[in-house]
Amino acid sequence: MLLLANCPSGFGLFGQENISYKTVDFNAFYGTVLLHNPDISHLITAHPTAWLFSLNTRTFGSKAWHQDFGYPDWGFSAIYQDMGNPELGKNLGVYAHLNAYFFKRHMQLRVGQGIAYNSNPYDRIGNFRNNAYGSHLLSSTYFSLQWQQERVFNRLGFRTGIGLIHYSNANVRAPNTSTNTFAFTAGLLYDLNPDQIPEFKRWDPRDLSEPIHLNLMIRSGVNESDVIGSGQFPFYIISAFADKRIGRLSGLQLGADVFFSNFLKELIRFQSTSFPELQVNANSDYRRVGMFLGHELFMGNFTVITQLGYYVYYPFDFEGRVYNRIGAQRRFGKHWQGGISLKSHGAKAEAVEFGLGYRW
Repeated sequence: MLLLANCPSGFGLFGQENISYKTVDFNAFYGTVLLHNPDISHLITAHPTAWLFSLNTRTFGSKAWHQDFGYPDWGFSAIYQDMGNPELGKNLGVYAHLNAYFFKRHMQLRVGQGIAYNSNPYDRIGNFRNNAYGSHLLSSTYFSLQWQQERVFNRLGFRTGIGLIHYSNANVRAPNTSTNTFAFTAGLLYDLNPDQIPEFKRWDPRDLSEPIHLNLMIRSGVNESDVIGSGQFPFYIISAFADKRIGRLSGLQLGADVFFSNFLKELIRFQSTSFPELQVNANSDYRRVGMFLGHELFMGNFTVITQLGYYVYYPFDFEGRVYNRIGAQRRFGKHWQGGISLKSHGAKAEAVEFGLGYRW
């Protein structure tokens, strides 16, 4: 599951624009659930449909990073999706989103991250066929790439393109096979402002490179193994790393993680007693240590992080030695930072992590 996540840290970049210029758009989706895992083949029985409503606030350069990203929009959106299968049910989601523009602002790329409610999750008696969603609450991400034409008729415009909608609970509760809906989209765009679009403010080139800084971050949350009913357990991660900002947009990270994943205690016990052919030692250590290389994408005090790691201490085999992390962080002053991230092994999510850190 891909989680920039239900991402409260991202809200820190909102509300920074002095000019209040807003638009609304409404989009219809029609597509198919992708067969990313053969275990959900029995759930793909019809074409899902969705309706998306969005409120957007434009940026015009009150912050220098607006120019670096081509003056993006930020906003909030809500989606209603019928998954096209009674076992999968229906999803209602709310998101924070960001719009980037290309080709003279006719092409829009949107990324939305939020939380969805599923009407019919897994139940061992009432809905045992739904192995995609193990809980009512899901993390959800959507992407759309649309061509739009503004003010075609007075303040009304149109848009059309493609989209991808992802739902998963990031192994907070099993099962968690997740779904990805690929869809064609079409919709309308309405400009709430009677005046013409203001001019964009231009900033002079600047050098934002920094010396190397040291960081210590504590991450935590709850998760469950893929064994249904094995129980939810808290986990704790200590991350120590160095970072170096190398320009206006990018920074590099190098560090180490120590993982205290309590759900592995139960998984080790279960496999050692129930599956002797796996030859799992009941006394195997549940802790892991990894080294990682990371990248930061800067948007003011808000950053998007991507990290690729390798376990150097790996006493129990779980999903392989390579792991990855993607998330969002918000810096508060010179030293403190908080964020949310998704830790995975390839496309296989392990946990949603909430973190708090200090930077020297």
